[in-house]
Amino acid sequence: MKRLIFAMTFLLLAGTAIAATTADEAFENLASEYISDLTNFSPVHATLIGDHAADGQLDQVDDGARKETRALLSDYKKALGGIDLKQLSRANQVDAELLLHEIESSLWALDELQEWAWNPLYYVNLAGSAIYSLVARDFAPIETRLLNATSRLEQIPRFLAQARTSLEPPRVPKIHAETAVQQNPGLVSIVESMIVPAMSALSPEQQQRLNAAIEAARNAVAEHQTWLEEDLLPRANGDFRIGAELYDVKLAFALNSPLNRKEITARAENEYEAVRNEMYDVARKVYVAKHPYTSFPDNPDEAYKQAIIRAALEEAYKKLPPRDGIVDVAKQYLQQATDFVIEHDIVTMPEDPVEIIIMPEFQRGVTVAYLDPPGPLDKGQSAFYAVAPLPTDWTEEQVESFLREYNMLSIQDLTIHEGVPGHYLQLALSNRYPSTLRSVLWSGPFVEGWGVYAEQMMIAEGYMNHDPLMKLINLKWYLRAVTNAIIDSAIHVDGMTRDAAMKLMVEGGFQEESEAAGKWVRAQLTSAQLSTYFVGYQEHLEMRAAVEKLWGDEFTLRRYHDQVLSYGSPPMRFVRALMLDEDIPRRGE
Repeated sequence: MKRLIFAMTFLLLAGTAIAATTADEAFENLASEYISDLTNFSPVHATLIGDHAADGQLDQVDDGARKETRALLSDYKKALGGIDLKQLSRANQVDAELLLHEIESSLWALDELQEWAWNPLYYVNLAGSAIYSLVARDFAPIETRLLNATSRLEQIPRFLAQARTSLEPPRVPKIHAETAVQQNPGLVSIVESMIVPAMSALSPEQQQRLNAAIEAARNAVAEHQTWLEEDLLPRANGDFRIGAELYDVKLAFALNSPLNRKEITARAENEYEAVRNEMYDVARKVYVAKHPYTSFPDNPDEAYKQAIIRAALEEAYKKLPPRDGIVDVAKQYLQQATDFVIEHDIVTMPEDPVEIIIMPEFQRGVTVAYLDPPGPLDKGQSAFYAVAPLPTDWTEEQVESFLREYNMLSIQDLTIHEGVPGHYLQLALSNRYPSTLRSVLWSGPFVEGWGVYAEQMMIAEGYMNHDPLMKLINLKWYLRAVTNAIIDSAIHVDGMTRDAAMKLMVEGGFQEESEAAGKWVRAQLTSAQLSTYFVGYQEHLEMRAAVEKLWGDEFTLRRYHDQVLSYGSPPMRFVRALMLDEDIPRRGE
């Protein structure tokens, strides 16, 4: 049915229908059709963006579904090619470029990258999101959401069986198999913690059905766990390094930027030296405040700078949060950052709700914190600032290392990045842009780059009263973004070893060993994502400098930030074109 409906739409867009349409009308019809088809591409993804038409369906992930997806994407590409993009409004030109980019990226990922064949985490995360997304937010009555969760739980056995058929164990990297083994039980924890306590909202008959679905899903997860441990893990022999050919294409799709791998590495290496030198200058202020009679050499060597920076950082590490109190500390600092933004008129403060939560189990093991915004179609729902709890099996040494890395000042910086004026604020404002398509096709570098920009901008504006220790921690966090960009390509293209990566992060970036070890795991599990922070930040800096020059005395932070965030979250080169009235970039430019 969906192919028939789409075929009729395509005929209209191609100009064979009785009534002619303008290019803008044709594109807007196509964009609307694409948004409505997201439930056909992935019901789970549709739920996440706020389209609840298929909340009772769980994705098909077998070869037949992939063939259907490939055909549908190809139809959209053909339809888009039938529209004269030069005749579109500037706003629609941007959206058309984003849609073409997304289609080509999806086709390449399906046919060339093929994570469906070698990444078991794809299926673990999809299964967890399928249930979590239905119960985490109150977008519909709990009875409706529980009934849809029941339907999806009933489909878990089929879904996991298809996953096992799709995966090719010899192609699976061992680190991906090991992480899947750790995360797979998270689906059961979601059911136990979020579904079971709400069951009383259902009728006895509905509860009986849900109980049966839970039992079937629990058994399916247990069966999948056995397969992961006893079949997949022993045979997982794939290389987690995706290599230059795949990496360069994936990076280009991930960034949608004119910068390439070699240019990014060169920039990051230059910035690495500059940031370390700035850290030394700030560390001297911290050190001399404690040791006022210190004389510093005129031309210190790197070992001397290293020692002074480390000594200054030790002052920050004296301020540690309670082991079980990181969420409470983050709540306090979120309010503090919000008050600062309002008082200093930095950017419009949205009123959208935000909650700080413990990270769901199925999401743990990749990052310490993240911002989970409501889908662009779920208006008024809460954003979740999720923080991972410390693992219960950690030693005291591991706990201390973690708390040193995430000391009280670091949690302030993290909260700025994830909360205000970082991801929460930026996404809340960006989602007000009227184009649903643009909200769905948001840019990772724009979002992550804004998070890093928010950290640096807040300190520059005097957050924490220009405290040099806060500035030092802020620079350390920026240095993390720089080293992320270096190791991302170095690992996947140049064969960087764990020892070399750890040395760069621990000695070069002043990270605690536990943080660096976690980043090594994350770098193996992902590729081209760790570069988004640095590249996005560099592009934000360049655009702000260009706008400041253009606006002159009329430049204010509030005006600038509000306008930057008014276009949604497209790649920076499109925001720059819109702000500076430049030509809209085309594919390949």
